[in-house]
Amino acid sequence: MNNTQLHFAIGVPMLFNAALVGLVLAYVNAQLENVNRRFDGIDRRFDDMRDLWRAELRRVEEVIDARLKHLEGRA
Repeated sequence: MNNTQLHFAIGVPMLFNAALVGLVLAYVNAQLENVNRRFDGIDRRFDDMRDLWRAELRRVEEVIDARLKHLEGRA
């Protein structure tokens, strides 16, 4: 076996394995991006719910303040 054959016998499988690992890494990266997008959507929903709760609490606070002023004005 000469050097050229030895280089092909070792080099071709190494290149094949490197290409396969690169493809697997690209696939895993794509899947992680999908997971990140899902979490971004969940984060947006939580932000929307937080804003909704703040608006409702502000409205309740205004109602309570108005009722307290009304009661203080009667006394």
